[in-house]
Amino acid sequence: MMLGSEGTLLALTGGSRLTRRVQHPKVHERRDRGTHYWFFRYRADNVQPDGTVKTSRKFHTIGPSRGDGALTRKQAGSERDKFLADLNAAPSRCEAAVAAKLLIDPNMILFGKLAGLWRTDYVERAVGGKPLVARPTRDKYVSHLKNHILPRWKDTRLGEFRTKEVVDWLQSTCQSWYAMDDLRNIMSGIFTKAVEWQVLPENYSNPMHRVKLPPKWSVREKRILSEEETVVVLARLEDPYLLISETCISAGPRISEVLGLQIRHLDLDNGTLTVEQRNWHQDISKPKTEKSKRTLAIGGLLGHYREWVARLPRQTPDAWLFPQSDDPSKPMWDSAVRKELHQAAEAEGCDFPGLGPHSFRRANITWRQEVGGSSIEASKIAGHATVRMTEEYTVVHLKRQEELTRRIQDKLAKAKKRVERKNVVEIKKEITAA
Repeated sequence: MMLGSEGTLLALTGGSRLTRRVQHPKVHERRDRGTHYWFFRYRADNVQPDGTVKTSRKFHTIGPSRGDGALTRKQAGSERDKFLADLNAAPSRCEAAVAAKLLIDPNMILFGKLAGLWRTDYVERAVGGKPLVARPTRDKYVSHLKNHILPRWKDTRLGEFRTKEVVDWLQSTCQSWYAMDDLRNIMSGIFTKAVEWQVLPENYSNPMHRVKLPPKWSVREKRILSEEETVVVLARLEDPYLLISETCISAGPRISEVLGLQIRHLDLDNGTLTVEQRNWHQDISKPKTEKSKRTLAIGGLLGHYREWVARLPRQTPDAWLFPQSDDPSKPMWDSAVRKELHQAAEAEGCDFPGLGPHSFRRANITWRQEVGGSSIEASKIAGHATVRMTEEYTVVHLKRQEELTRRIQDKLAKAKKRVERKNVVEIKKEITAA
């Protein structure tokens, strides 16, 4: 792609552009209106809201041709040339077009064309054989573009975006706050990347920055199993589902990270797992964020892992730690783990929508803080980009609230007793003194 080139910019606008012409009209003297002055006529091009170009002929007065301050014809010609200098230079209406010496208004760019450029040159692009965007994110972007964003906005020119229309569309299209956030962020990213590529000028105002979402809500309750429920559910599982679930609960990795583990990532001497990649729908790629690359302690699961590795059909460093039973050359699917968990939880009467390895990860983050870990520690172990994300995962049970409330009350009760003892001592001293 040649950013700023005539072909690219014309394609983004659907072919609409302003005509560039060099004008050198003759200077005329007008004598029929009581005064004598020099003038000339020139042509001006203007892009209409529908993308068409309208040319109009304009009249420009130079100055008097007789009397005080009169200009000679030569001087009038010089003034004409000064006036037309900028027009003949054909300045661009956006910085990218300046380099191409074109007159193209960024407001005339079709959003669908810009989104297509973003998809091919960023979302689906690979550099050195490595994609710029991980497959899970890439698939989400493409799905939202095809199913939601482009059907509504592909024929909209950038200058036609209105905040209320975008907000109304988000609220009528999405069933959850997170879906609205995804759609808005994707559209905002398209504009941001266009500025970065100099397709849009540096001072271009991203229209998505004015789109404010309502207070956050969730379609599903952020729920985790209690300690007792977790124990009985795990008791119904067999390996590899048991070991996978115990790993998610104890160490807190994502299920995609667990199923992306190979034997070389397991250190039995130090009792650790190293997260270097993830398996999402059989696509092996880098972890979700840079902070997701981390080493996790497996604690009491060390003996379980020793037994499991000894049972694996392949013992090479590149062998999958959790391979498919019918094809050890491939890692397991996460859907199989979820199915087993739902069956076990249903048998114990504690199944709920959303139960799965991810809810075990949420439990790990919550319990890690309950047993004394700080939010920063929980965030780093979870591989979150920010502590704020860890906050979203943390669930405060009523049982935990009760415990913390009673600790505060006990603290106050002890203080009350100290005050009472102090008062008794002072009273005794007063009696003795009397």
